[in-house]
Amino acid sequence: MSKRLLQIYTGNGKGKTTAATGLMLRALGQNWRVLLVRFLKPVEPVSGELIILRQLSGIDIIDAELGGVYSAADRLEIARDVQQTLARAKDRLAEGYDLVVFDEFNGLFRRGYLELGEALELLDGWPAQTELVLTGRHAPAELIKRADLVTSMEALRHPFEQGIGARQGIEY
Repeated sequence: MSKRLLQIYTGNGKGKTTAATGLMLRALGQNWRVLLVRFLKPVEPVSGELIILRQLSGIDIIDAELGGVYSAADRLEIARDVQQTLARAKDRLAEGYDLVVFDEFNGLFRRGYLELGEALELLDGWPAQTELVLTGRHAPAELIKRADLVTSMEALRHPFEQGIGARQGIEY
């Protein structure tokens, strides 16, 4: 791949992680090396896509140490976990990944878990051969300006509005 691109999947609708998962599968099918970094996502219940992705070769996965935002006792603990997860991801970048997905990254700034300047510095030093995908609601305008592709998922209707909770095999 001659030019890296920055892709952002954002918006209040469902499907941001699902779209990124599809892209990871496509990349793996072309023998690309893939890194998935999961911020704020719970380890339990195990989502269906993680079960499959963990079985495939060519993909490395970094999970947040807390096991998701809902497991954390306080905001400072979550912010420390975000920093540690990001540091682990930065250490891995020199390994030559073709595609890196930072899942739930965009929402880190709105909640104050990560400074936007740190993300912009990361983008400035990003490996030239690596495609980067950032998912999550509330993508900051500064990230959107730098992106080559921005997709906003729009929620027109959702089962949650009808009192239907997350369903195994569909939402996780």
